[in-house]
Amino acid sequence: MTQSEKHRPPARPQDLRRRSALAGEAAAATAEVEHALSLPQDDRAAAFFDVDNTVMQGASIYHLAKGLYKRKFFGTKDIVGAVYKQAYFRFVGVEDPHHIAETRESALGFIKGHTGAELEELGEEIFDEAMAHRIWPGTRALAQMHLDQGQRVWLVTAAPVEIASTIARRLGLTGAMGTVAERDPDGVYTGRLVGDLLHGPAKREAILALAEREGLDLARCSAYSDSINDLPMLELVGHPVAINPDSDLRHHARSHGWEVRDYRTGRRAARLGLLAGAVGGVVAGGVAAGLAARDRHR
Repeated sequence: MTQSEKHRPPARPQDLRRRSALAGEAAAATAEVEHALSLPQDDRAAAFFDVDNTVMQGASIYHLAKGLYKRKFFGTKDIVGAVYKQAYFRFVGVEDPHHIAETRESALGFIKGHTGAELEELGEEIFDEAMAHRIWPGTRALAQMHLDQGQRVWLVTAAPVEIASTIARRLGLTGAMGTVAERDPDGVYTGRLVGDLLHGPAKREAILALAEREGLDLARCSAYSDSINDLPMLELVGHPVAINPDSDLRHHARSHGWEVRDYRTGRRAARLGLLAGAVGGVVAGGVAAGLAARDRHR
């Protein structure tokens, strides 16, 4: 890193908004509808579901990384330092702008040099192996309810769009929007993102872009999430629902009269679920950064 790079000022809010908008537009542009599905009876309404801890228990990127680890994509030494950094910044709350930028750029570093076909094939295997039995039956029933009403159902997640699409396809949903990884002209992943992770404000931008393209009336749409980070998405629709919510989202939902559904069993399980989600996020983030570090050192 050069001296000028070390002293580069933090990204301004305008830069963050621009990256979120680009990530959202990219996610909407790559979203594909399963052509085997019949045309919806209600083509002005749709439902949008977050994935991690909303549709399935745990973090999808964690299960993906674990599956890749088992397939020798990377070793234990590659992730130890990265996990420590993720834990420090998550729990201590001190964030360095250069670290944030590096983490953003390396978030999908583990697929660098591979093709979309490879990731999709592995995604199918890993879904059967680690994700299928973690789908929340209650959330799946909600998604099916919207489909039965003739509405389209989309997943909206920070996970790679290839994995998100696999989950949507296996659940019989309309489609998915996820983080888009840049590819070179030969279709090989560069390890960089298009815009940013599909997280927070970027999810809102993705839904706005999709709604314009598909002619949706957002006032008639629904959105489901477990996290306060998804407020931009939840506040965009006419029917927001908190699923297995964290404490902040539960409080916000109750104060605004939103529907709350919790499919976890018991208060103790709920507390353990929140802790597991936090630790899972640390490990998943560390795995992603560690994989990128492996690529940089090779």
